[in-house]
Amino acid sequence: MSGDETTITREAATRLGEEVMRLAGYGPDHARAITASTVLAQGDECHSHGLYRLLSCAELAERGKVDPKATPAVDDRAPAIVRVDARRGISLTAFEAGLPHLVEKARTAGLAALAINNCYHFSALWPEIEAIADKGLVALAMTVSHAWVAPAGGARPAFGTNPIAFGWPRPGKDPFVFDFATSAIARGDLELHRRANSPLPAGVAVDAAGEPTTDPMAAIDGAMLTFGGHKGSALSAMIELLAGPLIGDMTSAQSLAHDEGAGVVPMHGELILAFDPASFLGSAVAENAARAEGLFAGITDTGARLPSARRYAARRRNANRPMPVRRAVLEDIEALSARLRRAR
Repeated sequence: MSGDETTITREAATRLGEEVMRLAGYGPDHARAITASTVLAQGDECHSHGLYRLLSCAELAERGKVDPKATPAVDDRAPAIVRVDARRGISLTAFEAGLPHLVEKARTAGLAALAINNCYHFSALWPEIEAIADKGLVALAMTVSHAWVAPAGGARPAFGTNPIAFGWPRPGKDPFVFDFATSAIARGDLELHRRANSPLPAGVAVDAAGEPTTDPMAAIDGAMLTFGGHKGSALSAMIELLAGPLIGDMTSAQSLAHDEGAGVVPMHGELILAFDPASFLGSAVAENAARAEGLFAGITDTGARLPSARRYAARRRNANRPMPVRRAVLEDIEALSARLRRAR
């Protein structure tokens, strides 16, 4: 462990997170869901979506953008569609409200969609994907963000980081899951570089003049870039359409305008799709699950690793021991907790 890291037990992190979220004004359901998501990510050593995110969630409440006690409203829209209005709350509680309906509809119709509207989304997508895969369903999720990312060939932001995630259930094994931003670097990683005053990797951002930069502050004033040039740019545009206009919600540019300079996490929509293998395959589920396992073995036999393998390894490594956390992040959370207690 490096000198800028310390550790915290899962139990202590949960107590601290829930306390800070309640002090920030969140209701019990939101405080629990936010903390559970950040603690899970921290245990997976996914620092950009771990305890660090408690700071932005507290700021979101303090600046009056989120409704920290919002109760999601479920709309059983169609045989294979369910919508949940988060009512300006955090997306996680809306997902919890919609998940049982999504699962039931997917098993009935073979595939189903969950649209979450009017939500503040700060978390990774993989916890939601894993929750669906745990039900034996294949999952695909996507969401926009703020317009921080320039399209290929452009110098000004038009897209969000626009993550997309996919999950394939593997009975008795960790599901096959990938979750990545269509930007060349996640916004959370950029913020961690800014906090640490460390340079960005080359090729992930441009400054306000459109010139390549590794300075995180210059990137914030300029634009992030998509991965893979025009390919990542096209995927990002697809996500803008599917998780924006298709479900009646904002694009990344509209989300940024809605922010009105507050600088908090984005408010927008999220689209989640679930596919039921049994509906597609009937008695051939096991045969085709074995075919999928052959594909995974073919990948790992080359010496490559499957996506999320490092996260799963970290999860097992930290299951019964304190989790690593960046010292400055933990100190900032503890200072925030003290400040909020004094303000009460």
